[in-house]
Amino acid sequence: MSNPTSPTSPTDPSLAPPATRADTLRRWAVLIGAVGAIVGAAYGSGAFGGTPIAEAAGGALAADATLLAPATAAFGIWSFIYLGLAVFAVFQFLPRHATDPRLRATAWLVLVSMLLNAAWIGVVQAGALWASVIVIVALVIVLSVVAARLASTPPSDWRERLTTDVPVGLYLGWVVVATIANATAVLAASDGDFSAGDGMPFAIAALVMAAALSIALARGLRASPPLSMATGFALAWGLWWIAVGRLTDSPANTAVGWAAGLAAIVALATPFAIRDFSYVNRKDPLAPQ
Repeated sequence: MSNPTSPTSPTDPSLAPPATRADTLRRWAVLIGAVGAIVGAAYGSGAFGGTPIAEAAGGALAADATLLAPATAAFGIWSFIYLGLAVFAVFQFLPRHATDPRLRATAWLVLVSMLLNAAWIGVVQAGALWASVIVIVALVIVLSVVAARLASTPPSDWRERLTTDVPVGLYLGWVVVATIANATAVLAASDGDFSAGDGMPFAIAALVMAAALSIALARGLRASPPLSMATGFALAWGLWWIAVGRLTDSPANTAVGWAAGLAAIVALATPFAIRDFSYVNRKDPLAPQ
């Protein structure tokens, strides 16, 4: 495997073209936009005196609203996601990263994802639950494109993996779980019974789908172990707290709790299993497949 910083590396700074006006615009727009989006999202989700999401839209997204609602403690992951996105914004702004191919390919989309997150909070606060599903699905699509581009392009060094791949992975993994919870909440608010025993088959089917999706993401992002592992961790985190909610809080459902726990184990273990399999077969886990 060639060294990422060797003269033949596509990310070698000495081979990079000079920064353009578009690079300067991107760096400033992403930095300023990220600050605004993060502050706005934090306020809209209950920080600094805003209305907590759990209390918005008549409590449709509260931790005890449906069988697939994560327990309240799960949402603490947002602090790490926001911190990671802030670090990303600063990292891409540094002049030495102005022409980085990975940042050129992803920075604008990361900003779009942050704006979509802020928009999702806004529509939920307005009580537009069906619109919130459209927004969060768009968010998953944007983050999936970002993750695919990161996985297919070699980084300049390990610092780029840490400041770019890990935040995006945490963001993507958590939003996948949030999308499942969001869609279930909207169906429940539309007179669907997803808070009692009648909703159990749907909930278990959704959790099986989440486990299958975690496997697909681990395979698709395996070229970047930090990215696939961060995605798997965030997925597992959200699924685990669904399990905790169903086993210790209302609406209680042992079957859904165990299904969520098993799905969490699959999501957490699969990226490591795929990486180990790559080593056994003498494949480079960092090389695009």
